[in-house]
Amino acid sequence: MEMPTPDAAILAKKAQIVARLQSVLPNGAVISDAAQTKAYECDALSAYRCPPLCAVLPTDTAEVSAVLKICHDMGVPVVPRGAGTSLAGGALPTADSVILGVARMSDVLETDYDNRIIRVQSGRTNLSVTGAVEEEGFFYAPDPSSQLACAIAGNIAMNSGGAHCLKYGVTTNNLLGVVMVLMDGSVVEVGGAHLDAGGLDFLGLICGSEGQLGVVTEATLKILPKPEGARPVLIGFDSNEVAGACVSDIIKAGVLPVAIEFMDRPCIEATEAFAHAGYPECEALLIVEVEGSDAEIDAQLKVITGIARRHKPVELRESKSEEESAKIWLGRKSAFGAMGQINDYMCLDGTIPVTELPYVLRRIGELSIEYGLGVGNVFHAGDGNMHPLILYDANKPGDLEKCEAFGADVLRLCVEVGGCLTGEHGVGVEKRDLMVDQFNAVDLEAQLRVKDVFDPKWLLNPAKVFPLDASVSRRAGQ
Repeated sequence: MEMPTPDAAILAKKAQIVARLQSVLPNGAVISDAAQTKAYECDALSAYRCPPLCAVLPTDTAEVSAVLKICHDMGVPVVPRGAGTSLAGGALPTADSVILGVARMSDVLETDYDNRIIRVQSGRTNLSVTGAVEEEGFFYAPDPSSQLACAIAGNIAMNSGGAHCLKYGVTTNNLLGVVMVLMDGSVVEVGGAHLDAGGLDFLGLICGSEGQLGVVTEATLKILPKPEGARPVLIGFDSNEVAGACVSDIIKAGVLPVAIEFMDRPCIEATEAFAHAGYPECEALLIVEVEGSDAEIDAQLKVITGIARRHKPVELRESKSEEESAKIWLGRKSAFGAMGQINDYMCLDGTIPVTELPYVLRRIGELSIEYGLGVGNVFHAGDGNMHPLILYDANKPGDLEKCEAFGADVLRLCVEVGGCLTGEHGVGVEKRDLMVDQFNAVDLEAQLRVKDVFDPKWLLNPAKVFPLDASVSRRAGQ
């Protein structure tokens, strides 16, 4: 995985850059010691590492603006960072870049229950947004697996989803407005505490832009009343393809569960050993959750279990209590940590039409045999957002490269069947060079021109998203 050669002129000015940043930030907010910057050398895609020139931790919009003005004036690249949970290398620095972390920007700025909104600083963690409103009977819907740690800033950058996105949508469906600082330090407000802003859809452009356009410092989010009740059902099958076909049939039936989650045997076995959730021994399982009143839940589950029985499940377990519901979800919520205990892995993120699930799962199995690497599948099956976990040995020469090639073939497969390269993890560096498999030269040029408008000097996260050869002249200022 290639990254641009660090600019020697910037490296030579490190002391001057650090001094200027220290002049506009509180004590301890600039981290420049070589040992301490190692904490920022990678995100959750830990296969690639590079300590930054320095890291800064501002506490509000004004401090972010001051930092960006300095870096803009001195021509220093800036890599925005939320909580560092990105699985696509979105926060991977270069040696000549400044990491701008928003972790100290975690305040709740406003809650308006009548209009169902909350305004927060972008460093606030996903789960703590719900924590701030749940006593009043509200919650924030997007719930990525990393919700305990991930920041709203990163959720906006990658348009994160989660297990319950089938009904409630991903971040873009729950984001009403942002305060964003452009690379030259100017502050803009987009959207706000209303459902639809007039004019061009800049908010839709910003959400999912991966730190290419600006640094989001505040976000206005939609909060929802807690549902009356919810109940999951666990369904086990003797093959991945049959489980995939069941998902497709549930969607075709017009039922809208709040979540449909898929796990295959490698993930089932790992999570069972780790979390002891009481999952059945089978090739694949689905967790399907519905919500509403008791009568609504019963009616929906009747349809879903009827569909499942037509596919001859090896087990069909409907929750009868909150404790049983928590047990059913325990394994799914533990899956990524459990897999990490048994092997190094690379977590992919591609999206496909739901009808293509059986075929794609079969092809992933065939590719696993071809490459000689194991793979575990755990994903949001309801909206076709797949997360294959390719297992490899990071200490074995050539294994990482083999894993990357396997992953590239899986993502090309997603595009081939009418899907796309990413659903919620973003492009980052992981999928950067695969963009040409989804977009032609005209499409890419249009995207590059959008970045030209927001960041003419190409200083914000410049080595991400776009293939390096497509952006080289812009990054060089030509």
